[in-house]
Amino acid sequence: MAGVVIVADALHTQVAHARAVAAAGGHLYVSVKANQPTLFAQLKQLPWAQVPIGNQHRDTGHGRRETRTVKALTVRTPGGIGFPHAQQAVRITRTRMIAGKRARETVYLVASLPAAHAQPADLQEWARLEWHIENRLHWVRDVTFHEDAHRAGTGNGPAIAAVLRNTAIGFHRSNGQTNIARATRRANRRPHDLITTMTSSYSTTQ
Repeated sequence: MAGVVIVADALHTQVAHARAVAAAGGHLYVSVKANQPTLFAQLKQLPWAQVPIGNQHRDTGHGRRETRTVKALTVRTPGGIGFPHAQQAVRITRTRMIAGKRARETVYLVASLPAAHAQPADLQEWARLEWHIENRLHWVRDVTFHEDAHRAGTGNGPAIAAVLRNTAIGFHRSNGQTNIARATRRANRRPHDLITTMTSSYSTTQ
């Protein structure tokens, strides 16, 4: 993992993960949410008002305008913030205008790369790519497959169900489908087509 940068959501903002990645020679760039209350509070209380804007990016499309503003601070650990190997604290503010309504969201992150190797433009791009994956995968799982309403909540049930959903999404995307809800409805109506596709692919690869 030498030189590899792992960008992940708050699920992976774990001390053990940070130490394992560092031991393998990699770097971690993760968001921090309220599930890490002490670290979240430390990041929120940093003197952001005194930090100049490091990078700003604007997007428009589908009746939406979004501005993402990045500020980054060099921190020292131990003694800086309570997360192993943290080199930078990052704040990204997203401001959206949709149908005349303004929404603002602030996200805090930590990076184990120093500023010399991770400039604000890099931090902006890496976060954007992670959010893109989040939107393409987790949004579909939540909205199309109603993951939050699923009743499998014990044992290996949730993990197995998540793998099956990811497999279905990956299968449809590999076949050029961009509307997963429509592809799922078609598969439900014509299960034999899906079985034929899966079995023929299997026999071809053996």
